[in-house]
Amino acid sequence: MTGRPAGARSIDEMLAGARSRLERLDPGRAHAESLDGALLVDIRPAAQRAAEGEIPGALVIERNVLEWRFDPASEARIPEATGYDVRVIVFCSEGYTSSLAAASLHDLGLTRATDLAGGFKAWQAAGLPTG
Repeated sequence: MTGRPAGARSIDEMLAGARSRLERLDPGRAHAESLDGALLVDIRPAAQRAAEGEIPGALVIERNVLEWRFDPASEARIPEATGYDVRVIVFCSEGYTSSLAAASLHDLGLTRATDLAGGFKAWQAAGLPTG
């Protein structure tokens, strides 16, 4: 293996950088914010949702199209992408991919986006509603 190219970062460094930009939410706070109008967004693939379960009322937007669906300037945006101030709480299975995804939404200008620390598994362990 050769040395790392200039500017390259490890995935651990990328994850730490992404999380430094977010105010991550524990399951209880994410649930409370969702009841208050925040959008819970499940980015897990269909097979993972089928195996693990789902959060009732969460929007399902797989990771590969997330930015297109939330960019207010995109023709492929969802109706809920009403502007840059939308509160979006992204979750995956364990809270790793969701941190990177939420940081990507920040790059689009959605600076109120964040993620669910611990992901779906933490939500489920907290005894919050699942289906």
